[in-house]
Amino acid sequence: MAWDDATARAGLRRLFEAGLAAADPLTVLAGHLPEPPKGRAIVIGVGKAAAKMALAVERAWPAVPLSGMVITTHGADVPDPPPGRRIAVRFGSHPVPDAAGAAAAAEMLGLLRGLGPQDLVLFLVSGGGSSLSTLPAAGLGLDDLMAVNRALLNSGAPIQEMNCIRKHLSGFSGGRVAVAAHPARVVTLAISDVPGDDPAVIASGPTVPDPTTFAEARALVAHYRMDLPPAVVWHLAEAAEESPKPGDARLGALDLRMIATPMLALRAMAAEAAALGLAPLILGDALEGEAAVLGKVLAGIARSSAAHGLPVAPPCVLLSGGETTVTLAGEGGRGGRSMEGLLGLALALEGRPGVWALMADTDGIDGKSDAAGAIAGPETLARARALGLDPRAMLAGHDSYGVFAVLGDLVVTGPTLTNVNDVRVVLVG
Repeated sequence: MAWDDATARAGLRRLFEAGLAAADPLTVLAGHLPEPPKGRAIVIGVGKAAAKMALAVERAWPAVPLSGMVITTHGADVPDPPPGRRIAVRFGSHPVPDAAGAAAAAEMLGLLRGLGPQDLVLFLVSGGGSSLSTLPAAGLGLDDLMAVNRALLNSGAPIQEMNCIRKHLSGFSGGRVAVAAHPARVVTLAISDVPGDDPAVIASGPTVPDPTTFAEARALVAHYRMDLPPAVVWHLAEAAEESPKPGDARLGALDLRMIATPMLALRAMAAEAAALGLAPLILGDALEGEAAVLGKVLAGIARSSAAHGLPVAPPCVLLSGGETTVTLAGEGGRGGRSMEGLLGLALALEGRPGVWALMADTDGIDGKSDAAGAIAGPETLARARALGLDPRAMLAGHDSYGVFAVLGDLVVTGPTLTNVNDVRVVLVG
């Protein structure tokens, strides 16, 4: 196949859609459900995929009496299943929490009171749940946690470290949902958006033990020199109530079922690439670091493939996932990790022929933008400069969205109602 610009762009979109399909709750969830309980079935959940996961449960268990609620982002709802919705949907804000999410989290904990060992709590969790279920610990207010979240987002800290701090300021995450449900059986169905698929990190692990400590949280705050509200500093120093640790009897037997992961999506994309006549190489599902720097690294690998056939000979695709970071010195423009990494790659390639790339977030929202990500090709920089743009300066100002929006190269999906983190596809034709 000849990989001209139109063919390459269509191929990249096809691979991205294959990854999304592999993580669709309506396709993958039903096969992971437990047997319906003898007692009550309470369905609760948090995350960007929560509404679609709840719909999948309703479809799979049409005759099972269900009750409960999930919290998802504004605009990420699904149509009511016939004959009507049994699992309520509430909404909160992401990435900075709001009062609606905090109230919904408190309401959710209230649904767990008085359960017995014959009852089942089915917990549906996906990325974004930390912000959506931000319930302040005793002595803290929502304004405190909103300030913490903003500091975390600007710190450049990886998600594991962010969630260590969050769990020690929360009345919901870090195993506290499982404690509230005790002695009912808790089964967690998870869609992973974190490197390594660590269940303690996905949405800050509301139903799993927390191995981190207050001391670690304080050390991270000091390391990143975060300026936090006095009440938060006091709470971390007081360390009055540690999160539930491994072996805590209140957590019961851990039953966690991973229904979709970044690697699952990458493998589906690799299979689709092979069907298109491209040799796929999965570089990993947990690539981290500064987004623009990773873009430069991927450009180097693409150059090597084109020039030497290593690590894979063209026509090929380099596939990767994982959560990079964008460290802001001040206010940045629109766009997030994916578009920043893509612009970094384009600048490093400087118009090299025969290389195209798509970088996007599988939840459909990259940073503060209305796009999942974007596509770049050999003509991207020349087209931008012809329109009077300075791509290098715009990357320095964290305004990658401004480049790709003007060029018409955004990938816009709307909320996908799933989330297996960012994916990157570099096609060397």
